Amino acid sequence: MTPTSDSTPHPAPSRPAPPTVEEARLTVPLVEDGQPLAAQVLAASGFDALVDEGVRRLSSAGSPDALTAAVREIAAGLWTAAVDRAQGRGAQGPLDLYDDRPLYWARTSLSAALRQLTSPHLTGQHQRYALLRLLDRRSRGIERDGDLWPDARADEVRVQVSGFDVFGLDTSVRHSNPSGAAALQLDGAVLETPYGAVRVRAVVLPVSYADFDQGVVEDAYGPVLQAGPDRADLITTISMTARGRMDVERWAADARGGTPDNLRDQHFGPVSRAARWPQPEPNPEWIETTLPHAAMVAAGTGPWPVVLKRGIQEWPAGASDPASLVAAPDPGPGSTPAAGTGGDYLSNESMYRSNRLRLALGATDVPGGHLHISALEYPEDPAVLGDDAFEADRRAVVDQTVALVRAAAAEVARRAQSKPRER
Repeated sequence: MTPTSDSTPHPAPSRPAPPTVEEARLTVPLVEDGQPLAAQVLAASGFDALVDEGVRRLSSAGSPDALTAAVREIAAGLWTAAVDRAQGRGAQGPLDLYDDRPLYWARTSLSAALRQLTSPHLTGQHQRYALLRLLDRRSRGIERDGDLWPDARADEVRVQVSGFDVFGLDTSVRHSNPSGAAALQLDGAVLETPYGAVRVRAVVLPVSYADFDQGVVEDAYGPVLQAGPDRADLITTISMTARGRMDVERWAADARGGTPDNLRDQHFGPVSRAARWPQPEPNPEWIETTLPHAAMVAAGTGPWPVVLKRGIQEWPAGASDPASLVAAPDPGPGSTPAAGTGGDYLSNESMYRSNRLRLALGATDVPGGHLHISALEYPEDPAVLGDDAFEADRRAVVDQTVALVRAAAAEVARRAQSKPRER
């Protein structure tokens, strides 16, 4: 018998996946019976239209290749829109340009839509999760098309930085993160210094142990630390610390702990080794900053004091009792780390991972470290996204962060004048 139609079996569409902890917060309001915070942020920034268009494109993709292409373009467009908005290009809505929250909540909204998508071209959960990863990495500026340093001149100092997503959302979904806001201000920026121009590349990291275990930090920094013409001249991770201080962290520790991440997950123990990237042997227990901290402190930025922070926690060499944990200014010989100067959370780990990779790739001439920046103070009225005082405070923190990146890069540029780097 000759079939009259295509009798080839086709796999059934993949079932929608349950929402993550982060995606479940999309419906959380600032106050009881209020509008969800995410919806307020998206409407006030014009990013609701980006989300709506992204969902439409996902739903209308006509083939597996078209679906993949849609995710790639949607994610890249979201990152570009966030950077453009932060830097005053085509901004919409009344939300302050220094606000980092539109990127986070738009990405989370699109992630939820993709996780729930029912499509004949989505035929396995492995395919869905591959697309979710693609959406995540490209919307963070980590995976991009084209040159790593577009339009850069050979004589420009090249700096890569990273900020973080918002976090602490179980305390309040209103939270902003000035380190993520600083990354959006810095991506693609050309900073002028007395010793020449500095070109900056920036990414925003997730607050997620699982993503760190999967190598998101190494994926972000690896391309600019490999030998060759695209190697950066300076790297620094950036995150938020306590109120009213700006700390250049002296020591990163091979230790993790701290509070739960954005998925309410906690990990304890040494930092995991990243797949696909080389690691130094032996694995370092401690990594000391090589940022030009003296120049950063001496730059006179404000409003907050800048210090090279010391003070770690360790088990002395040979200690086996958990109660033998001690605090010290600097690590002792043969000690086992419990916390670096920046603690034991993902801030410390971002410094440790990026600089462990820097050492493994032989980029010992590239200064690297971590900058902790001041936390924010929120309006007393719990029902508002922000007010003039809050926005001015965040701008002050972000502007000082940019000034500190400029000061560090200027010192690298000054040193390079006596010994230019070959590209």
